[in-house]
Amino acid sequence: MLEPSELFVLQSGGAEAAGNAAIISAGTGLGEAGLFWDGCQHVPFATEGGHASFSPENDFDLELLRWMRRQWQHVSWERVLSGPGLENIYRFLRDSGRAPEPPWLRDEMLSGDAPATIARAADAGCEIAATALDCFVRYYGAEAGNLALKTMARGGVYLGGGIAPKHLAKLSDGTFLKAFVSKGRMQSILETVPLRVIVSENLNLLGAARCAVGRGGAVATSR
Repeated sequence: MLEPSELFVLQSGGAEAAGNAAIISAGTGLGEAGLFWDGCQHVPFATEGGHASFSPENDFDLELLRWMRRQWQHVSWERVLSGPGLENIYRFLRDSGRAPEPPWLRDEMLSGDAPATIARAADAGCEIAATALDCFVRYYGAEAGNLALKTMARGGVYLGGGIAPKHLAKLSDGTFLKAFVSKGRMQSILETVPLRVIVSENLNLLGAARCAVGRGGAVATSR
């Protein structure tokens, strides 16, 4: 139901891309779902993939994991891929001494929405905030690639949620895509998967309406 103008293309994918698809949405939390292609239409199915274990890929990630393990027994992808996740990455950078925290940013974070404040500071060139956002985007790409493989989403992966549409330039700088395709022997497959950011602000309402239309008389009876 989405118009082309409501989708921002990160990777066009292969010319014959078709089949299962998936959606990953970072916002207040991390939502993941699959779209099974039954030969005629996509059938959505729910997952709790956002609560699967965070998987580090380098020494930096391992240190972040150790830091988070001191606070939570189980560290999920949602701990790094969500609004609170961006703040967690920021706090790790600050606490580990990797980047200085400007007093003005600390004060703004205490008086408002901390994740949104970090994102704005990153766009303004603040070092610690920009580094946190870089990490966030890399993790977003890595987990989107994981989801694509687990659902064999050759028909496309869609980014939903409230964060991605606000950072299209950052998502397009190569960091996300590199992390998405960097899956060893599976890279050639992931390079053919279409990647699109959903920029519509009415996606949830469209989905509910689409479901209601599909159920037809049952909905009319219930009303």
